[in-house]
Amino acid sequence: MTEIHGKYADFDGLREQAIALRREGLSRRQIRDRLYVDNNDILNRLLEGEPPPEWTKRPNAKDDLREKARELRLRGMTYDQIQVELGCSKSSISLWVRDLPKPERRDPSEQAKLASRKRWEHEGPRREAEREKTKLAAFDEVGQLTDRELFLIGVGLYWSEGSKSKPHRRQETVVFINSDPGMIRVYLAWLALLGVQRDSLRYRVMIHESADVDAAERYWAALAGVDVSALSKTTLKSHNPKTVRKNVGDGYRGCFVIRVLGCAELYRRIEGWWCGIVVGSVSGGDPSPTP
Repeated sequence: MTEIHGKYADFDGLREQAIALRREGLSRRQIRDRLYVDNNDILNRLLEGEPPPEWTKRPNAKDDLREKARELRLRGMTYDQIQVELGCSKSSISLWVRDLPKPERRDPSEQAKLASRKRWEHEGPRREAEREKTKLAAFDEVGQLTDRELFLIGVGLYWSEGSKSKPHRRQETVVFINSDPGMIRVYLAWLALLGVQRDSLRYRVMIHESADVDAAERYWAALAGVDVSALSKTTLKSHNPKTVRKNVGDGYRGCFVIRVLGCAELYRRIEGWWCGIVVGSVSGGDPSPTP
């Protein structure tokens, strides 16, 4: 400790002056110059316990983070957990909370989960960017479809998602049901390509009774380009309270059903087109396959 002698011999008197000046709102530099104190250690002792005036405090953008870090530490969170929560460095956290009690040591499984979460917070955005880049490149590869390409796509689309006649139940109807708006758009474009008139189409919504039925009807009607009044009566699926449904929320709109009237001839052509695609895709295939 610096020895007090010479001009600092009357330390108590000097301290009284320093404190009085401090309370008047003077800064350390102003007090030092006023009292001719050129020793920082002595100045520190003269002002010990006396808070600085507000105007001398520099604004710190991290003040809010510091307070939040201390609050989280008092809740028992570790440096790693606080870092994940606030996004600041562990060195800063250490300076802010080192005077606070340490939390109980967490078990290894919790630490592993936290480490995994930290890795994913870094890895997730990178993977999402790569995913979007790949999808955009694939989108550009498609370009404008020719009528023949749309024709073949529509046949495959219907045969995978549309109603089909069975040997034990001959029912040659053209009914398409799907919940994907993109599938509905392509299907409607395909029907238009085939020359199917819009007035021969009938539309209906199928949805869980616990969903927003009115919103779903408005959505599908707009997608099909018709008024809601043009839809047939909606089919409501009963809700089992014991079942945990994942198809919920604003994005759930049920399924849209499109039926073509007087369609037996069209159905037979679709079945024949599909057989042609199957044969055409296999070199040396049987020219008369069974669908």
